[in-house]
Amino acid sequence: MAGYKIVYSGGSGEIVEKKSRFIANVFPVESEEDASRIIGETKKKYWDARHNCYAYIIGENPGISKCSDDGEPSGTAGKPILEVVSGAGVCNVLVIVTRYFGGTLLGTGGLVRAYSGAAKAGLAGSRIITKEAGKRVILETGYDGIGKIQYIVSQMGLAVIDTRYSDKTEMELAVSLNDTGQFLKKVTEATSGQVKINADDDIYFAVIDQKPVIF
Repeated sequence: MAGYKIVYSGGSGEIVEKKSRFIANVFPVESEEDASRIIGETKKKYWDARHNCYAYIIGENPGISKCSDDGEPSGTAGKPILEVVSGAGVCNVLVIVTRYFGGTLLGTGGLVRAYSGAAKAGLAGSRIITKEAGKRVILETGYDGIGKIQYIVSQMGLAVIDTRYSDKTEMELAVSLNDTGQFLKKVTEATSGQVKINADDDIYFAVIDQKPVIF
């Protein structure tokens, strides 16, 4: 897989349906152990709530997934949360929706809508990024070639990690697997081969606040 979405920073969201409060909390997780620990902590935090329903997806393509209705009618809570997460294409994520009962029964359709809506609100309140598979590319060239390389980088919208200047110039980039071949071909042609290329390092990266972050 060339890239997939993850939670960079978890968030929360809340909806109210017929006086019942549905509070969604979103967490990045790397394992089922992480998820179990956070679920336990959340149940202690919201000890007075009627339900703490959840869903998580760990890994990708398709990864491990699990959901729980935590006492709600079967299929009305955990599964809708899971479907929202899956539909958003997010991996390594846990969504817990806590319900404080407002005294009015919502029926199965109402519960599905409420838990789905809360999960969407929680994801909307979180920071979701795309983690891409790529290469760390280091280009070494003379001052005559760096301007041509910078032009190509700008045209392709690539992420520059660093540019170093000494008696030569060295540019370090994070380039997605989809762009690597085309980029290196353009650089070689533009500099008439007067460039030293190192593209051996496989990485995962994301562009956050216009800066590349390597995982």
